[in-house]
Amino acid sequence: MRTFAKDAFRGERPWGDTVCDPWFSVHPQITNADMNQELVTNGASKSKRNSKKPEYSRFTQQELPAWKPILTPGWVITSFLAIALLFIPIGLVSLFASMRVVEIVYRYDQDCVPETYRDNVTSYIQNPLTNKTCIKNVTVPKNMEAPIFVYYQLDNFYQNHRRYVKSRSDKQLRNAGDEFSTKGCEPEAKSKAGPIVPCGLIAWSLFNDTYNLLIQDKVLDINKKGIAWKSDTKDKFGSDVYPRNFQAGSLIGGGKLNESVPLSEQEDLIVWMRTAALPTFRKLYGKISSDLKAQDMITVVLENNYNTYSFGGQKKLVLSTTSWIGGKNEFLGIAYLTVGGICLFMALNFILLYIFKPRPLGDPSYLSWNRNTSRQ
Repeated sequence: MRTFAKDAFRGERPWGDTVCDPWFSVHPQITNADMNQELVTNGASKSKRNSKKPEYSRFTQQELPAWKPILTPGWVITSFLAIALLFIPIGLVSLFASMRVVEIVYRYDQDCVPETYRDNVTSYIQNPLTNKTCIKNVTVPKNMEAPIFVYYQLDNFYQNHRRYVKSRSDKQLRNAGDEFSTKGCEPEAKSKAGPIVPCGLIAWSLFNDTYNLLIQDKVLDINKKGIAWKSDTKDKFGSDVYPRNFQAGSLIGGGKLNESVPLSEQEDLIVWMRTAALPTFRKLYGKISSDLKAQDMITVVLENNYNTYSFGGQKKLVLSTTSWIGGKNEFLGIAYLTVGGICLFMALNFILLYIFKPRPLGDPSYLSWNRNTSRQ
């Protein structure tokens, strides 16, 4: 019995090759080779069912027909030269267009604080009894042709903060029937008199400095119509939505709105509600439709109401003309010139290298895909 158990554990029959099992006597045609083959087949089919290998396709195996260029010196030099000849003229034209833009930038947040409040500017700006009127003079450096765009620029103001950006109700801005849709507008969602329209921190912090420009006691008219996007005035702000309970709390964040004018016509608010992506940004205040001559003295009468002192911000008044590429922006031209110059430098290096230290090129017919094609 011990010998039999030992042989059975090793998969051997103690009685040799003679088949004495009753099952084999019933099926005498099945041999040991047949059983082994059946076990192999069953194991292969089972492993195939459990396999996670995807089915074969030319797409997954990256065997689809493709263009495989050979980067010879001629192709490389030609490519670099083509990019250089395209980018350098575009960069020069863009840079010259930006240089033709005339821009006046005047920072007034420091100059418009009285001497007695220089050590405590926050108390000055938060005190409603202090005189916020400030009169300054700026000189026009070059001739400025109409239209002249008037911007206000804020520095270190993060309109892109997540909670600030979400603090608004687009439903409420579009439809008068959704004035109670103030979800996400906290803490400027409701007042004691009812829901705030428009609600949220963006509208609550509306910029409220004002500018008046004069030349030789002649008022320069600043047109504040048409400064917002048409898509905003037509689709995002309803013509039947009027401000209600706005800036009615004890803490005033910014400018106030005329409750008799619908939101679709209050373009100062619409421009402000389109939040900026960077902490330094400009927003359009208005347009001047008359030309300005070089060395003209502009008298700026402004109301310094907006509080940027509590967070270390800056305020600037900007007067600018435009060109076919927009406002003054030298980055685009410099970027094109940089890329074009690098490509030109690389092309010249490859030309000199190809002339003074040439290398023999390989025969493309020995490439694998060419050999496969020739065999077919």
